[in-house]
Amino acid sequence: MQKIDDDDLKQQFMSECNYEFLFGSDMAQHAELLHFKVQEYIVENLVRPKYLFYLVKGKAKLYDSLANGKDALIDFFTPPCFIGEMELLDAKSAPFSVQVIDDCYCLALPVAKYQAQLLADPTFLRNVCIYLSRKNARNIKTASRNQGFTLSQRLAAFILLTEHDGYYNEKHTQVSEYLGVSYRHLLYVLAEFVKTGYLKKDRQGYHIIKLKPLQQLAREVTSSNS
Repeated sequence: MQKIDDDDLKQQFMSECNYEFLFGSDMAQHAELLHFKVQEYIVENLVRPKYLFYLVKGKAKLYDSLANGKDALIDFFTPPCFIGEMELLDAKSAPFSVQVIDDCYCLALPVAKYQAQLLADPTFLRNVCIYLSRKNARNIKTASRNQGFTLSQRLAAFILLTEHDGYYNEKHTQVSEYLGVSYRHLLYVLAEFVKTGYLKKDRQGYHIIKLKPLQQLAREVTSSNS
């Protein structure tokens, strides 16, 4: 994590996502701009975040580290969105891991300093409620997609969501569980993507060779998110 001391860039991000309108006070002026590199953690498992984050650029994934040593993929974050709002609202909420897929920029408010003020701000609380309701609706759509679209369509959308610099590198076990399919079925479809030339397997992972066919496959899945 790196703090970015660039007021112009911070103001640009704030303007693009209407950050100041999330609050009923001048809270936005206290936000810091933080940068996270690929594979860094915005939030670590079971470690309470020191900031209320607002993702303004990049992609990250949310997962739970289980007692048996496995990681269960839960959700993804794309801008603009809150990260750490559950821990702010509920002191008993157990934080899950949030790991960067694509370099992330976040506007961040120190929780220790501003928690009381945030929890007393009706405008902020209303916006958090709206965000949580939309996230819940999206999760319901994700569950319904597992029944309504083919694995080829869903995997294409998943690859486009999680790719970094033209490469797909997610763990097969996590992906098969997230998509609700068997490990074997997932590998079969990945092999088909390689066979048709959409992907090429090399030492770095799966290199995306033909982007347009993947986008066409994923179109109905991604449009159902809107």
